[in-house]
Amino acid sequence: MQKKEIQRFLELFQLFSKPHPWHGISTGKNAPKSVRGFIEIVPDDAMKYELDKKTGYLKVDRPQRFSNVCPFPYGFVPQTYCGAGLADYCMEKTGRDGIVGDADPLDICVITERSIPHGNIILDAKPLGGIRMIDGGEADDKIIAVLEGDSLYGHIESIDDLYGNIIERLTHYFLTYKEIPNTEAKKKIEITDIYGKEEAYEVIRRTQRDYKEKFGNDKHELFHIIEEKLR
Repeated sequence: MQKKEIQRFLELFQLFSKPHPWHGISTGKNAPKSVRGFIEIVPDDAMKYELDKKTGYLKVDRPQRFSNVCPFPYGFVPQTYCGAGLADYCMEKTGRDGIVGDADPLDICVITERSIPHGNIILDAKPLGGIRMIDGGEADDKIIAVLEGDSLYGHIESIDDLYGNIIERLTHYFLTYKEIPNTEAKKKIEITDIYGKEEAYEVIRRTQRDYKEKFGNDKHELFHIIEEKLR
């Protein structure tokens, strides 16, 4: 059975099953200039949701215990993985050593004028830059993007053209969202810098390559199993 036939079989199979949000949805045909985002949480959520990697469903991570909530829709870019390539880039840019990837898909915040009432949706977004964050020695970048076609923000091409308080709100959220008041736990989260879209493109490309290195053999094995079964 030819590879094109196997690909067509998988496409038809997806018509009758739910694609896994991380593995079954494309990063976007115009990536890294435009990417697909899977939204897990929105500003009105009283719960912190995240993807259950095994099942592909959203699960409750924890209740939002305090007033600090994510100011914009937040999720990840499908078919990306924060591995060695992203870690190397973080060490190159910061001059640090001993950094590793956080072994999750690449996070994305999507700025939009309109309210998105719930997560568990996909959208197209235009990356403007990102937040270089290190969490407990792990590279945990956050891509900052605007919703494609947004009437207020859709025309923006540079992170420098965003209102300053938008970046302040995002950085404050990520620096504090794991803190618990009245504890003496040391802060593990650090934001080293805010970068523009060219670095964001490189972060996306590296996490795409990390994804292929992590999961590429699994996909080849799947093609082989299908080929054997359908002979």
